[in-house]
Amino acid sequence: MGNGALATTRLARMHHTLAGHVERGHMPGLISLVSRRGETHLDVIGSQALGQNQPMQRDTIFRIASLTKPVVAAATMLLIERCKLRLDQRVEDLLPELANRRVLRQLDSPLDDTVPANRSITVRDLLTSSMGFGSIMAMPGTYPIQKSVSEFVLGGDGPPIPSRSPGPDEYMRRLGSLPLIAQPGTWLYDTSMNVLGILLSRATGLTLEGFLQDNLFGPLGMKDTAFSVPADKLTRLAGCYVANQITGALDIYDDAGNKSDWSKPPPLQSGSGGLVGTIDDYLAFCSMLLNQGRHGKERILSRPSVELMMTDQVAPEQRAGAELFFGNHSSWGFGGSVDIKRTSLYRMPGRYGWDGGLGLSAYTDPREQLVGILFTQRLMDSPQPPQVFEDFWTSAYQSIDD
Repeated sequence: MGNGALATTRLARMHHTLAGHVERGHMPGLISLVSRRGETHLDVIGSQALGQNQPMQRDTIFRIASLTKPVVAAATMLLIERCKLRLDQRVEDLLPELANRRVLRQLDSPLDDTVPANRSITVRDLLTSSMGFGSIMAMPGTYPIQKSVSEFVLGGDGPPIPSRSPGPDEYMRRLGSLPLIAQPGTWLYDTSMNVLGILLSRATGLTLEGFLQDNLFGPLGMKDTAFSVPADKLTRLAGCYVANQITGALDIYDDAGNKSDWSKPPPLQSGSGGLVGTIDDYLAFCSMLLNQGRHGKERILSRPSVELMMTDQVAPEQRAGAELFFGNHSSWGFGGSVDIKRTSLYRMPGRYGWDGGLGLSAYTDPREQLVGILFTQRLMDSPQPPQVFEDFWTSAYQSIDD
């Protein structure tokens, strides 16, 4: 047995189950972590990249994709606490490109068939992914707006390729030249967090990475988290792969080491999905949330700020049509998903976090005092979590020993 937090014999089941995914060739390797009441179990399996003998290591660096979103939400709460931003402040104060918005009359309308926005976009809208612009869950080219989003490289229409993104000012210029897809207050995935990252930079006069480094990464000891991997750390960067839909084999999405698109600083520091980091770095962030804003003896955020982040902020009518993301069990807080109904072994009301489309999952559960993190190198094949995620979370919660 463990110390009363996690059952050692049951954690052994997790290793066997997750190792099976690697042995069957679903991915070269993975790292899993479960932390509860001072006890942390970490398992490192497989190799860092295909065709290499370098084993996966605890300090292997991953592209953490949409696990960036909760980090940027926490950074926003820092500025709200300091009265540098306000939740219901109009973003056009700092992002004039988003003033006087027009909205598509309907999703299949041509770009010039619009109506006025019923109100301004607010900081709250960005935190809740409800600015009225984002990913459209349809085949590319289904709707006229998708063509412009793709041509302008605004993201949300496929896996990220950092070097192709425009810089922040050009990003805002392009976004501002398009109508919104829906009225402000409508939940649409992804774009809001890129806009929020640019807003933070303009509000502070710093790059997004500079602000995060000074106020989150440094204080939390997240020494390997950044928007690119410096040369002296590239040997620790894992390869990243996508399943070939015809052969089932793994194709390279982004190579390991200096061939990676993350080996150089990107034009846009994407608040939606641009960060890299290690599992211990992300554990420090999640543990701060679990400890209601504290890291050791230092307070990073206030308890009310953390509680607000991790509370359902999106009404059912706002997320109508987004059931692919939420099912009947989840909603959205600030920068991440919040479970609102207990529908499985691991879905607990109040559980907060998100999945990264490049193969990662991380949630913080205040009720069970648990943090779980899974880092793999295989892109998700759909918005629905892959089997390895389901197996990890089932194994994590069945190991609770009380």
